Amino acid sequence: MTIAFSTISITLNGAPRAEPSGTSLAELIASLSHSPQVLATAVNQVFVPRTEREQRVLMDGDAVFTFQPITGG
Repeated sequence: MTIAFSTISITLNGAPRAEPSGTSLAELIASLSHSPQVLATAVNQVFVPRTEREQRVLMDGDAVFTFQPITGG
């Protein structure tokens, strides 16, 4: 018996990407080569705090952007 997994299409930093349905933002960020603690994230141009990434389930068509916040003074 073959189990079919459904996927969603998102963009990550402007590049198309397929992910399994139900993928959270935290799971996506963990799959990247950068440390999750040094990246800021936005989904559909809305900032998503690190503490909310686990609850933010990605949907088909979402545009995810990652960036390193600039600090200084």
